[in-house]
Amino acid sequence: MALLQLLVLLALTGPVWGSWDTCRGTCGLRPLASDHSSSDLDYNSMISAADLSRVVAGTGVQPGAWPGIVSIQATWENGTWHMCSGVLLSSQWVLTVAHCFARAGGISMWEVVIGASDLSQPGPEAAVRHIQRLLVHQHYVPATARNDIALVELDRPVECSDYIQLGCVPDASIRVSELKSCYIAGWNFVRAQGTGMVLQESKVHLMDTELCNSSPWYAGAVHADNLCAGYPQGSIDTCQGDSGGPLVCKDNRADYYWLVGLNSWGRGCDRARHPAIYTSTQHFYNWILLQTGLSPAERAGPAPKPVITSAPEEEPEEPEEPEEHINLTPEYSQRPAVTSSGTSLPMAFPHQILVQFRNLLQEFLQFWKDKKA
Repeated sequence: MALLQLLVLLALTGPVWGSWDTCRGTCGLRPLASDHSSSDLDYNSMISAADLSRVVAGTGVQPGAWPGIVSIQATWENGTWHMCSGVLLSSQWVLTVAHCFARAGGISMWEVVIGASDLSQPGPEAAVRHIQRLLVHQHYVPATARNDIALVELDRPVECSDYIQLGCVPDASIRVSELKSCYIAGWNFVRAQGTGMVLQESKVHLMDTELCNSSPWYAGAVHADNLCAGYPQGSIDTCQGDSGGPLVCKDNRADYYWLVGLNSWGRGCDRARHPAIYTSTQHFYNWILLQTGLSPAERAGPAPKPVITSAPEEEPEEPEEPEEHINLTPEYSQRPAVTSSGTSLPMAFPHQILVQFRNLLQEFLQFWKDKKA
């Protein structure tokens, strides 16, 4: 009887960690070493600050090394060009920064390349999609880069593979400031000659935002929705063309990575006391869920209407609603929702195993109840 009561309690336990529509129940993964044995670098063997001369412009990655990053490109009269980066959140949603589209034309001129590391030779593993919708944060302020975040809905879903995976956005339960192993990627690192075609990666440190906001540094220009990452002496930095590029940090307890930031702005490139500034994805956790419909959270009231446009208009500088007061942790009071693709929203890895166990228990209890009846 005691065992049956325990099973009932476990079965009635609701979801404990909300997450996204994922690739076979996972997100935030690096490629398996056995699948990419030609790679001479991985996150845990990245060159550190002790050898800055070798990694000042980042290190070229092997195919599949950053399976969540995407290249957002625009077609002009003189060709198609990489404009910004972004990160795949689900089979049809990409997270990036708002300022990428500041001078955008119609969305028909834009496309998204997923699963490529060398933009000159994307390879058969890559997928190309057009933009169906562009959602720019309703309180984005171009003059100060406040709320510099946007979502791109692809015209068709993509299928996950070793080369195409999803990023994991941390909810409020994750202490981002305590994550120690962090990395950046982009196609235009400092001192790269011309437009970078091969994706670059480097290890960085999360830096105290109060230090970054001090007078010798950014003198108050860093917002509550920003993260600061790099090195005090400069040396490793993102630069023009890296906008929207991911800042990821390894979980302290498991072998997967949180997408904690998107490259937003900076003053110059490779300058001491002026590291790159990133949009904090955790800060906008609820906004992301509400706009994409990837969560049943916050059903009590309507979601704020986003700006849906191909070219975000500059807003007059005026007092805005403080984003930092929103509740970042959604309440899950029922089973995960089902997306338009028919895929349920599992819990963040590795918690989906517990959820699968819970579902099996529920089925067993229903069978036992029917049998007793």
